[in-house]
Amino acid sequence: MLITRTQGEKALELLARHPMMRLRDFAIHGIDRETLSRLVRDGVVVRPARGLYQLADTPANAHRTLAEAAALVPKGVICLVSALQFHELTLQMPSSIWMAIERTAWRPRIDYPPIHFVRFTPAALSEGVERHHIEGIEVAITDPARTIVDCFRYRAKIGIDIALEGLREGLWQRKTTSDQLWRYGTKARVWSIMKPYVEATVANGA
Repeated sequence: MLITRTQGEKALELLARHPMMRLRDFAIHGIDRETLSRLVRDGVVVRPARGLYQLADTPANAHRTLAEAAALVPKGVICLVSALQFHELTLQMPSSIWMAIERTAWRPRIDYPPIHFVRFTPAALSEGVERHHIEGIEVAITDPARTIVDCFRYRAKIGIDIALEGLREGLWQRKTTSDQLWRYGTKARVWSIMKPYVEATVANGA
């Protein structure tokens, strides 16, 4: 006798393989919104953000909100203070996720997680961007050198102290080099501002 699985069973099996899924991902497998709502009411599944679902007993992950943001804005890139925090180059815990989107892209309206959007050129959204898998979601994050340079570019928004902290930690932890900073800094036209700080940090033993 052929035993068929219910939509709920299929949803739970999918979430066991993919810790975080979007509503449209379930639709591809023939699972409707009502099934997911019932699983949420039963306490088996939770909805951390609108349109996102995961098992209620999924282990905590310090970077989960980055995955949630990436799932909601797939073309966005985690940057600035959020990228510094991901790379462990700052003690700052930003209240909002810093995410870059293309200059002419529509700005998504998202209640949770809180996201602070900045605009990058198409080239800036790809150069120096790494792909990390968090909670089963591919998350685009600027690499350490690129992140530090961007912090100097946006120092008026985030504060020069945070940019300097990222620079110091990046060099001291050997997560970037002065050559990498020079390359990105020259393209971003902020090397003249960064250069004295880089030289001072290196002179102090980085």
